[in-house]
Amino acid sequence: MATQAAFLAGFPQLAAQPGRGRVELGAPARVAVAAIGSAKVGARAGVKAVAARLGVRCRASLIEPDGGRLVDLVAPEEGGRRAALRREAATLPHRVRLGRVEKEWVHVLSEGWASPLQGFMREHEFLQALHFNAIRGADGRMVNMSVPIVLSVGDAQRMAIQADGATRVALVDDRDRPIAVLSDIEIYKHNKEERIARTWGTTAPGLPYVEEAITNAGDWLIGGDLEVIEPIKYNDGLDQYRLSPAQLREEFARRNADAVFAFQLRNPVHNGHALLMTDTRKRLLDMGYKNPVLLLHPLGGFTKADDVPLSWRMKQHEKVLEEGVLNPESTVVAIFPSPMHYAGPTEVQWHAKARINAGANFYIVGRDPAGMSHPTAKRDLYDADHGKKVLSMAPGLERLNILPFRVAAYDTKQKKMDFFDPSRKDDFLFISGTKMRTLAKNRESPPDGFMCPGGWKVLVEYYDSLVPSEGSSKLREPVAA
Repeated sequence: MATQAAFLAGFPQLAAQPGRGRVELGAPARVAVAAIGSAKVGARAGVKAVAARLGVRCRASLIEPDGGRLVDLVAPEEGGRRAALRREAATLPHRVRLGRVEKEWVHVLSEGWASPLQGFMREHEFLQALHFNAIRGADGRMVNMSVPIVLSVGDAQRMAIQADGATRVALVDDRDRPIAVLSDIEIYKHNKEERIARTWGTTAPGLPYVEEAITNAGDWLIGGDLEVIEPIKYNDGLDQYRLSPAQLREEFARRNADAVFAFQLRNPVHNGHALLMTDTRKRLLDMGYKNPVLLLHPLGGFTKADDVPLSWRMKQHEKVLEEGVLNPESTVVAIFPSPMHYAGPTEVQWHAKARINAGANFYIVGRDPAGMSHPTAKRDLYDADHGKKVLSMAPGLERLNILPFRVAAYDTKQKKMDFFDPSRKDDFLFISGTKMRTLAKNRESPPDGFMCPGGWKVLVEYYDSLVPSEGSSKLREPVAA
């Protein structure tokens, strides 16, 4: 069985991480031992006897979701519940209209990415997420929840709902079609400045998510239990990639995965990313895992205007698999439906927590995860190393193994991407995302071995497509139908 010593030997960069006393490991036989109290024991032989003696719980499956079970908030068709909910939603007198981002959050909540959250946050959950980056579950345990998942209403609608004493409201799309019902509702004040300051660490103008979803939002928040009429679909040709946590767990089980390592990105995949992912799998194999599976998980919700749109990123990811840069047999490509905050160390906890619910027990984290340039100053908004440091200490993420990036760069001698060797630093070329975009916009070729040819062609085609209408649309992604 892979022991903690073997784990740290395979990933020496973790050895000095503080606060990572519990390491969730799986045996080659897919047995994990989770310690209760201070006991940390793992053994293949006699594991049941050891568990009984030390009071530990054995698991022979994927990592448990937060709260012990996946939340599923979509009304079942069986028994007529879905039809009944649709009829009720059509007759409810109070209807809260959802924008694009709010609809994406309905999608996230409905599939259990935010388990154990049962709907849009009530005030006690909002305050816990805002001030503790965690919420207390029904069993009394704190689970990580670093970004508020909330729904706003205006003052007039708040007064109308409260005047009627309504306890249930319909959530509708921009064409007034019912999407869901929110019940046992609670309305409370939306202190936007506090929310922004605590989530982003700044109230500077120009934060993309703030401008899109908060600045013009209502001054009140409405929380409650959510029941969604039917699965959220986008009808954009990509719905087959939008696998729920339950579907991903089924796929990992079908592939007999004994470890799942997740990699989130919102940019095209280059060969440095691929090197990192293939090296991670090799290390997990060296530790004794038999079939570690990569979850390549691009973010599919709201992104800022200068990010490559999801549809083009997915085309590029397809080429990476077609050309064998990543092994399709050990890679699952799926879309993570969450909108992007660009909130750095605060948001990266949400990204990691959601992957626990999808079955991942390893999470790869790089430089400045979920970060961005400062909106008004010429510097990064967050320290580039704080994201991985925060993940190593974050409350509620103790079960997740955090794997920091090894630095990859273009080796000009070997003419390929390789791990940076400081002893010959002059041989390496660092190609930033900005540089990559500039090359593609100018139809210039990158160094040989930087990106697979098909993937680079897709990137160039995307920037060519912008020439006639560049800057014409802030939100280029299709919304849910």
